[in-house]
Amino acid sequence: MFEAVHPLLAEHAELERRLADPEVHADQARARALGRRYSELSGVVEAHAAWQRAREDAEAARELAAADPDFAAELPGLEAAAARAEEVLRRQLLPRDPDDARDVILEIKAGEGGEESALFAADLLRMYLRYAERQGWQTELLDATESDLGGYKDVSVAVKARSGGVWARLKYEGGVHRVQRVPVTESQGRIHTSAAGVLVLPEAEDVEVAVDPGDLRIDVFRSSGPGGQSVNTTDSAVRITHLPTGIVVSCQNEKSQLQNREQALRILRARLHAAAQEVADAEASQARRSQVRTVDRSERIRTYNFGENRIADHRTGFKAYNLDQVLAGDLDPVIQSCVDADEAAQLAAATS
Repeated sequence: MFEAVHPLLAEHAELERRLADPEVHADQARARALGRRYSELSGVVEAHAAWQRAREDAEAARELAAADPDFAAELPGLEAAAARAEEVLRRQLLPRDPDDARDVILEIKAGEGGEESALFAADLLRMYLRYAERQGWQTELLDATESDLGGYKDVSVAVKARSGGVWARLKYEGGVHRVQRVPVTESQGRIHTSAAGVLVLPEAEDVEVAVDPGDLRIDVFRSSGPGGQSVNTTDSAVRITHLPTGIVVSCQNEKSQLQNREQALRILRARLHAAAQEVADAEASQARRSQVRTVDRSERIRTYNFGENRIADHRTGFKAYNLDQVLAGDLDPVIQSCVDADEAAQLAAATS
């Protein structure tokens, strides 16, 4: 049973040996790639060990119960624990998204709703920053365009973890998020509906995605703040156009043109990596296409209803009345509902 686990256990042991070799860490990019794979396989190793222990405990209880009826009362509980451990291991052996161990670049864009949508985009950003803090992840603001009232027309942030695995959780956040509440700009207390779009990209190393400088058109301009006013007296903002694909990335958050250029290249590499995955993998292509095509209320994945303090995920049916806590970073139950639904669909496909 579970013959597929044995080569994975051997690979994990080999990776552990290689990562203990100081020479491996001379190539940081290679060491990070090995570390991501090691982290990915660690879940399989732990689930396999837990399954073996639970199975052995249940088998020992059966033998003892045959000789002494007093042990029979413990047997159902131990058998149930073994069945649960088997299910966990089965889920661990499902095919994994090759990007699961990666860090991400998360982009939030205001959509329908004008200023209210920009304020909601700021709420979403705070939610993700607080969630990342709870997970022990690091965040880095890459670029932001503020609105007049302190919201964001668009904002990009990098999210990193020492042990990886950010994409495995945040990839489910891609899509259109709808908010229902009374905007601060509403004088008569009427509830409005607006939307903001979230796009999540696995971050690619510069050695993984080669960008030919000849394929880039780089324009510089002055950074602008809320209302379009200039916030810098030099042309520090950078717009990079990748000519073969038409992908355009702009960054103006840093005061240095060089820093903005590097941030824009990071986002460009992430977008090119995602595009390459779409071509190579039909399932990944479908998953990414479903994230944000247009920031329109009709293509929502989740609704945030402030009046009822309710959050609802329309893909999984998850619903809870603790929106204030979710916006404070308690996002794990919502994400877990997506993980569980994803794994259940894969298990159903594997057994059909």
